[in-house]
Amino acid sequence: MRVTHASLHLVRLPLVHRFRTSSHAKDHLDHILVRLTDESGAAGWGEIASASDPFYSPETVDTCWLVAERYLLPAVVGARWEDPAEVAGLWAKVRGHQFAKAGVDIAAWTLWSLSGGVSLATALGGVRDSVVAGVSLGIEPTIDDLLAQVGKHVDAGYPRVKLKIAPGWDVEPVRAARSSFPDLQLHVDANGAYGESEEEVRALRALDEYGLSMIEQPFAPRNLLAHAALQRDIETPVCLDESIDTLDDLRTAVVLGALKVLNIKVSRLGGLGPAVAAHDLAAEHDIPVWCGGMHEFGVGRAANVALSSLPGFTLPSDVSASDKYYERDVVTPPITASAGVVEVPTGPGLGHVVDEAFVQASEVRTVELRA
Repeated sequence: MRVTHASLHLVRLPLVHRFRTSSHAKDHLDHILVRLTDESGAAGWGEIASASDPFYSPETVDTCWLVAERYLLPAVVGARWEDPAEVAGLWAKVRGHQFAKAGVDIAAWTLWSLSGGVSLATALGGVRDSVVAGVSLGIEPTIDDLLAQVGKHVDAGYPRVKLKIAPGWDVEPVRAARSSFPDLQLHVDANGAYGESEEEVRALRALDEYGLSMIEQPFAPRNLLAHAALQRDIETPVCLDESIDTLDDLRTAVVLGALKVLNIKVSRLGGLGPAVAAHDLAAEHDIPVWCGGMHEFGVGRAANVALSSLPGFTLPSDVSASDKYYERDVVTPPITASAGVVEVPTGPGLGHVVDEAFVQASEVRTVELRA
């Protein structure tokens, strides 16, 4: 296979509900769509789902655009390869920049599976025809507002709800949610907001009594020792997200006992190939995994659904329906959920068609590169 044409499309979509985490709030998202075209004219799409600000990771939309335009696309356009696993080798000298790499990697996988006439899920080794979805809810102005959002998604059939927490917004909202929804699969995500002060660690320990399925990323990404210490003190599984950018990170965390659950994000790990490798390594150590999200548009969301069809994804993943976040998505048909379950597409490639006219209408900027 040889890519003859590549393009980047910075697309802006408004969110249907303002989303707040421990670090920032947002009412729209700017993501970069990647389009790779081969000699036959087939086009594979990927998504660089980085945030606009360096709060979740050091990468931003601007850094991803620069790295993709200057280094990644020039390495891919004109090069020949037989398997998408080879594509990462084309930019092997580029260190880091996982989000930027992931978008191009996804496009290569979708192009390859589309050209081969198989679904992306099949190409990745998926075994399920549907996946269970959960939803992620931000920090709300009041507990009543939070409970209203939880109730809305429980009524829509989602079996798992993740609550964002931060120091000062933790025990009380969790207690309220558990009291109102005693049977709901509930977990919390701090995005590394907690320090190791006695007060903050006490609050995390206090969450142990509420039957959470996990406490996700309570401490800073590189502070694996604090995660290991907390896991020794509580029964609730500690889940790592931002701490795991590479397979080496995962191996270290396993040895330290810093996690019992792994959040696999395609963007954070640098693509579908590394995400599958993380899935396989976690399975070797009997660590359950689930697919986390970055509020992806339909392209990245469809890739997440395909990945979630692999056998180790035994927990609900952040692959909720498009309308949870966007009034109109960039793919047709949009991703939908029925009673919290998303069907895995069986058509070639993503199994969804990118609405190129809508992409063009929503573009902030674009660039093209030809062989």
